Amino acid sequence: MIVLGLESSCDETGVALYDTSRGLLAHRVHSQIDLHAAYGGVVPELASRDHVRRLPVLIRDALADAGLALAQIAAVAYTAGPGLAGALLVAAGTGEALAAALDVPALPIHHLEGHLLSPLLGADAPAFPFVALLVSGGHTQLMRVDGVGRYALLGESVDDAAGEAFDKTAKLMGLPYPGGPALAALADQGVAGRVKLPRPMRHSGDLNFSFSGLKTAVMTLLRDAPPAPADLAAEFQAAVVDVLATKSLAALKQTGLQRLVVAGGVGANRVLRARLDTVTARRGQRVYYPEPALCTDNGAMIAFAGALRLQAGARGSRAARVAVKPRWPLDTLRAPEA
Repeated sequence: MIVLGLESSCDETGVALYDTSRGLLAHRVHSQIDLHAAYGGVVPELASRDHVRRLPVLIRDALADAGLALAQIAAVAYTAGPGLAGALLVAAGTGEALAAALDVPALPIHHLEGHLLSPLLGADAPAFPFVALLVSGGHTQLMRVDGVGRYALLGESVDDAAGEAFDKTAKLMGLPYPGGPALAALADQGVAGRVKLPRPMRHSGDLNFSFSGLKTAVMTLLRDAPPAPADLAAEFQAAVVDVLATKSLAALKQTGLQRLVVAGGVGANRVLRARLDTVTARRGQRVYYPEPALCTDNGAMIAFAGALRLQAGARGSRAARVAVKPRWPLDTLRAPEA
């Protein structure tokens, strides 16, 4: 069964084709970084218009890469939320129209479910159950995952997510857009510890996160006693990694599970991966990550999530109803019903 996956929730247009027998057949992503760089952040209207231009071309290219025709698609999965409303409507409208034209089911997919399940695309996939650390854009969450659609929220950010904190701190430091990767690159040139920053809620006794105070601490330092930029970046990154690692280990202990999945854009951070690999190895635990190319938003994770839901009994819809959910809590999802 071949599933077409479409992603347009923010500033990446993604298309992929996944075969339940052969795996990932094709995967195309267009990034809008250059489009939004002049504005220092994502402009929703420009993002939506660019998705409209790019999505048909990427679908054509992915089909050519896989050597397939449209008629061979058995289902269409698309990101229905959360995300920018106008951007989400592009993949939703395209997906529902294609599914109706081909007379195949359409599956609206939760963006974070795609990220959460993406490590299962790898050759060394984790088995259920596991703890998932989701660090994607405006979301930082810890979830217990017992199966497809069986998610329990353990903790989340009460203000800025880790990715937002990276981007906002980079902007405070005058780094170019996109700020998060620029800050991480600058941190490689500095030494953590030369500047002192707090580790918010590291010992709060729960599994929630808070990063807005860390951003404020950076702003205060820059105003009162500006340190070497590289050292500040290194300390900021170390502070975020300390909190994420501490909370993830606490979640494993609380649940009694031994497997941790890390997914989302911040999950590609080299320092975070090294820290988690080291501390879990000491405890006989394992960490699983998506392939680096699948850490950012992409159609492969959406196609894969759709395929897993179909295999678990979901039927999809043939009613061609275009509806998106810009705000959609992940823990409200349910397991598919046969």
